[in-house]
Amino acid sequence: MWTAIGQAFSMVFEPYTLMVMVAASLYGLFVGAVPGLTATMATALLVPVTFFMPPIPAIAAMVTATAMAIFSGDIPGCLLRIPGTPASAAYTDEAFAMTKKGQAEMALGAGLVFSAVGGLFGTLVLILAAPALADFALNFSSFEYFWLVLLGLTCAVFITSDQPLKGIVTLLLGLLVACVGLGNPAGFPRFTFGNAEMTGGIGMIAMMIGMFAISEIIRFVVDTSPPAELVVEKVGSVLSGQWTLAKKYPQQILRGSVLGTAVGALPGAGADIAAWMSYAMSKKFSKEPEKFGTGHVEGIVESGSANNSALAGAWIPALVFGIPGDSITAIVIGVLYMKNMNPGPALFTNNPQNIYAVFLLFIIANIIMIPLGILCIKVAKRILLVPREVLMPLILLFCVVGTFAINNSMFEVGIMLVAGILAYILEANKFPIAPAILGVVLGGMLEENFITSMIKSNGDLGAFLARPIALGLALVCLLVWTWPLVAKLLFKSGKPQTS
Repeated sequence: MWTAIGQAFSMVFEPYTLMVMVAASLYGLFVGAVPGLTATMATALLVPVTFFMPPIPAIAAMVTATAMAIFSGDIPGCLLRIPGTPASAAYTDEAFAMTKKGQAEMALGAGLVFSAVGGLFGTLVLILAAPALADFALNFSSFEYFWLVLLGLTCAVFITSDQPLKGIVTLLLGLLVACVGLGNPAGFPRFTFGNAEMTGGIGMIAMMIGMFAISEIIRFVVDTSPPAELVVEKVGSVLSGQWTLAKKYPQQILRGSVLGTAVGALPGAGADIAAWMSYAMSKKFSKEPEKFGTGHVEGIVESGSANNSALAGAWIPALVFGIPGDSITAIVIGVLYMKNMNPGPALFTNNPQNIYAVFLLFIIANIIMIPLGILCIKVAKRILLVPREVLMPLILLFCVVGTFAINNSMFEVGIMLVAGILAYILEANKFPIAPAILGVVLGGMLEENFITSMIKSNGDLGAFLARPIALGLALVCLLVWTWPLVAKLLFKSGKPQTS
């Protein structure tokens, strides 16, 4: 083990990896601070760049860029009342109310410091939980993986959408896309319509760049609302008073970090939902709930801890089972496969130095977040004044060039553009995008494990319930599917009878 840890340190603390981390941090801070550009979009745009990197620097770029983007989304939310990323939307009104009261420094400082604390907590859980889960996962066969993938797809629908039916529609769309091409267990061409380009399937990376970047560009083009104005001219010291907040709200910090890590580990949830749930919980358990919405820092402390701890939590199922915890890890899984770091228990036993390197990257990313975050806050005014009319065409150009570079194919560029238009239409009609992405990522795995299991059992469906772990996972799936009906029946039976 110590040899593997030593190798991890040598891989992470080499000049090239550190340089990549600093560059990715600055990039992530910029993307997060620009309203409309999301952390997922930052990750998708990084993918073509990682083609030319060794595995550890490639993962370093992903980890640092997303961690920084999640935090820096707080900056325009606080100063402009426009959240930079969806994860910042939960407490944007609270932060902006503090800015109007002259407390912008405290709001931004709380977002920065407690994001780093939450991120480090989530990393600690990742370090402790992932290897233990990997040992447990060594007992898994295709039967267990089938139910696990099915559970992941189910959770994605119920967690990411207030309207599960819409989540099911986009999930089925993703599963349909996963069926295209020859990449199925039978190797039979499906939905190719005689097109040779389609036999290779729909490029997952091209689709993701389209859904998360092109859709944002389209949204900007059709947006007619006037640009927001900065409320403050200059932000002072953001660290003053943060130690006092830490001593005043230790329960909130711990609760936000725990909730964020737990929610992040659920497939399809991620930092956005963790922040909203954490803010709601903070208000519910607060001793002064009447202050929420008037510029009260308590909710920012708890939600800030939750959104970054969720990032590390999402890597637990991604590394151990190859099941993405959110749309960011869905993209990262694609990069892991490209770098021959296939997710699963074997990664922990065959290449432990790579796993220790990932743990180190998370720790470093959350530590350097504080000095770089302070720098970003200081230059926030210049970042926020970058004209969108200049920025969006550059992003479009980068999307086209990056997508073309994947396979030197204009067909991939076409997929990206179609996916972007489709994602815009879906989101405009309140259909969640995350289930579609998870459907694409997990569809092939679901089919492969089902076919393998059927071959092993000679077509006996009862074999899917014959093993204890498989039966347990099947029961959890059944509970999740029937829970809305069960909850409704329980609610009805609990109502007082009226004569």
